[in-house]
Amino acid sequence: MSKPPRLIYLLNSAQRRLQQFVAAEQERVAREGGTPPSPAQSGVLFVLAKADGATMGALAQALDLAPSAVSGLVQRMEALGWVRRRASELDARTQHVWLQPAGRALLPSLHKALARINDRLLGDFSSAELQTIGRWLEHVRTLGDPDE
Repeated sequence: MSKPPRLIYLLNSAQRRLQQFVAAEQERVAREGGTPPSPAQSGVLFVLAKADGATMGALAQALDLAPSAVSGLVQRMEALGWVRRRASELDARTQHVWLQPAGRALLPSLHKALARINDRLLGDFSSAELQTIGRWLEHVRTLGDPDE
């Protein structure tokens, strides 16, 4: 029986490489004179593009982040004019986040950057192989408590 792949090493190494790809795309935007959003900020923009007015809790869930992390993230994005927060009319404790024109204007370049990265990641893998990779990554992403 052959040895299984070194999954932890490969995941860590792949994550570093992915961060390099993202950093290269951010540098491209910066060279063009823009303010490049971080990966987390890009995630907020993508979520709001599909569900404008999402609650902070919905953003946290969609991005797999702690609510406290989303609060600071949205606050920084609001300072850049990319989003706007507003208290819910039904419950003042609930904040909704709305995409602003400056944030919406970032989406086309983010989609192009994402397509460039995805093209590199997909390589020459078959559809079936990609389905297996996706299924495994989803499995890892949804594993329960590490102490179990």
